[in-house]
Amino acid sequence: MKKNEVPQDDENLFEGKFKVVKYAIDDDGNYGTVGSSGWEPENVVLNQAWEEINKKVEETKKKIEAGELSPLAYHMEKNIMDVGMLSQYMDISKRNVSKHLEPSGFNSLDEKTLKRYAEVFDITVGELKSY
Repeated sequence: MKKNEVPQDDENLFEGKFKVVKYAIDDDGNYGTVGSSGWEPENVVLNQAWEEINKKVEETKKKIEAGELSPLAYHMEKNIMDVGMLSQYMDISKRNVSKHLEPSGFNSLDEKTLKRYAEVFDITVGELKSY
């Protein structure tokens, strides 16, 4: 594909936050990179994936409001993380992360651990406690 043929649909790929790098050939036949806002099939699939992620985030919010989960669950879903991934970022056991997903476990966290969680999600401790 030539550089001027790289798809540039007007859809908001990744919710308009990013462009995807594609490899294409220039006029001299050399490969180079070109930023692309995507093409229709790619954008349809990505939109479906984001809809599913947003659906899971909303379901998690309801569980937090029902007292079934802590706000940590919301930030995990929003950042597309699972217990294993978060435990690696936090350098703590999966068991401890699972405990912190329970409201009682989250409410008993010390300030140091809350700050570490907030740093992982690149938010403040106040934002971590809310959702």
